[in-house]
Amino acid sequence: MNNMSLKIVVLAKQVPDTRHVGKDAMKADGTINRAALPAIFNPEDLNALEQALQLKERHPGSTVTLLTMGPGRAAEIIREGLYRGADGGYLLTDRAFAGADTLATSYALATAIRKIGEYDIIIGGRQAIDGDTAQVGPQVAQKLGLTQITYAEEIISVDKPAGKITVKRHIDGGVETVEGPLPIVVTVNGSAAPCRPRNAKLVQKYKRALGAQEKNALTAEGAPLPYAYLYGQHPYLNITEWSVADVNGDLAYCGLSGSPTKVKTIENISFQAKESKTLTGSDKDVEDLIVELLANHTIG
Repeated sequence: MNNMSLKIVVLAKQVPDTRHVGKDAMKADGTINRAALPAIFNPEDLNALEQALQLKERHPGSTVTLLTMGPGRAAEIIREGLYRGADGGYLLTDRAFAGADTLATSYALATAIRKIGEYDIIIGGRQAIDGDTAQVGPQVAQKLGLTQITYAEEIISVDKPAGKITVKRHIDGGVETVEGPLPIVVTVNGSAAPCRPRNAKLVQKYKRALGAQEKNALTAEGAPLPYAYLYGQHPYLNITEWSVADVNGDLAYCGLSGSPTKVKTIENISFQAKESKTLTGSDKDVEDLIVELLANHTIG
């Protein structure tokens, strides 16, 4: 590692594709029917991954490591990162992590980042499309005692020797350019550069990469693991899984027990107009409308 190279951790989440919600997307109790929605790489996390990969290109010797939390199948997120140029990843997976709200999620991610140990930049999407809270990135920063820059549109430069980063933010009312100290947490907007496509050579290299739970699922009926010889020959094909114990987590702060927020109900609301009026552009119609709006205190 030279003194210009960067250690970058990308926070990414596998989410149900809420952009294509059909009639089966919600169960009767108001929870998401995850089986009816395809699982995808959270869109804004892909924008974050692209910023990380651009930094890796500009700073030779840099590494990009993905960190995700979810069930065994969420190893797909790490594969998708590897296909695009990431160097490795960790899947936080444990039944004790299930049911986590943003507080328990950020606790788990922060403990894992402490275990990773070395990092200059932690980068993730602004928010996930299944929750839309935009809380996890900032909470991770708070738990690690780090400065944060949110709503990032572009990481303009990183000066490792001086220990600073320059970021363009897209905020309500315009754009601002800010500086912050390393190490730092950055969350990225969906309006940032889109993520590059998969690289064909990297897909060939990593297509057999699996997590332990995926391997177990393939051998559940006593069948031999396909291509079993590869996993000893090529350690990079073994996706690392970490449990609560692996990251020295406290069970009281994980999953449901560490989650103070609970979803009480979810309702589908469709708006319907009670009545409508068609107005011409005549002075009389406009004056009558203003008089009516004043009378019912809509204006004035």
